[in-house]
Amino acid sequence: MATPSTTRSKSWFTHFQFKDGEDSATEVRNVLLIVATLIAAVTFQAGVNPPGGVWQDDDHGHRPGSAIYASRKQAYYVFLVFNTVALSTSVLVIMSLTYRFPFHLEILIATASMLVTYGSAIFAVTPHESYRFKYVLTAAALPFLLRGLIRMFDMCKSKIHKCLENF
Repeated sequence: MATPSTTRSKSWFTHFQFKDGEDSATEVRNVLLIVATLIAAVTFQAGVNPPGGVWQDDDHGHRPGSAIYASRKQAYYVFLVFNTVALSTSVLVIMSLTYRFPFHLEILIATASMLVTYGSAIFAVTPHESYRFKYVLTAAALPFLLRGLIRMFDMCKSKIHKCLENF
């Protein structure tokens, strides 16, 4: 039998879950926009100011302004790749949820500029001898490519269903 604390925490959790048919599309969109914007802000800041900060001096062969964390190459690239995937995905969600909104073009320009600024910042703090930016660029494009493939698949699937209905 469930204890009162387990029942209480379970009901608390389910109380706040999405309920199809009860939650309006506007409420869901607003929550998703807030969450995506928060993720974009946090990941952008983490890329611009990497964990551990940047070297301030050129002692021991360090380049001032380069990420301290970059001295651990594999760990740094794991951070960069996954941080970039999170940023790109959140930007994709923001752009998708604001499609056909007033000022959508301005939102598109601002988010694209933010991605370019992010790329510029991570290029600036990453030591030149450890360029593996093809992985970071692939990570940035991944959410957009996956969404495009899903969209193409859905279009093909609907055309196949129409053809089958005509037989």
